[in-house]
Amino acid sequence: MSDEATLESLRLADSALPVGTDSVSYALEQFVATDRVADAEDLRALVETVLRRQHGRADLVALRAAHVAAADGDLDAVEVADRRLTAVTLPAEFRESAERTGERLLTLQRDLRDDDLLEAYGSTVDAGDAPGNYAVALGVVTALAEVPVREACLLACHEFATAQLGAAQRLLRLGHTDVQRVLDDLRPAMVDAVEESADRALDDMTPFAPLVDVCSAEHERADRRLFLS
Repeated sequence: MSDEATLESLRLADSALPVGTDSVSYALEQFVATDRVADAEDLRALVETVLRRQHGRADLVALRAAHVAAADGDLDAVEVADRRLTAVTLPAEFRESAERTGERLLTLQRDLRDDDLLEAYGSTVDAGDAPGNYAVALGVVTALAEVPVREACLLACHEFATAQLGAAQRLLRLGHTDVQRVLDDLRPAMVDAVEESADRALDDMTPFAPLVDVCSAEHERADRRLFLS
């Protein structure tokens, strides 16, 4: 990976990237509200479950497909991956959050980069002809930046984990050292999720985390929320 691609991947993984991933908790808030997540160990188990059963089986699969398609300049294939990911994502707030953050990532990159495929995909999302899922948008962006697909998948896992841990710090009494320990413990799950995604095609996306889905549905109807639904 070139120095420029490395620096681009670091920028995309930065928690300060203004795409809104820090404003959603992906059901974590409901897990905390119902006392299913009460400490660092509970938090690690939940994030690991999502990495292995959601990201490895669906999000990263779509990211890989979009990455390959973008590298080939195939907008139609990008849109197929985008729509397929939406179709297999059950919780409404997961779909809405992924589309919201994906749209923001595309808007940001279109302001920073001049690329015909990026502009075409962004215009398609703006017109409502493609959902613009964050994982797919990230696949496109990293491909155009010449970030290899495996590194792009690891980036996606790291970004998701750090966003979840940042949310947990606002919901639980966790110190910075506790958060870093959890992040360190999650490395094997991130690697396993990336490996899992490598063996799947779009038609093989099978996310399965039913309790996460249930808590997400409950979170949509919660009377009080710190994070967006």
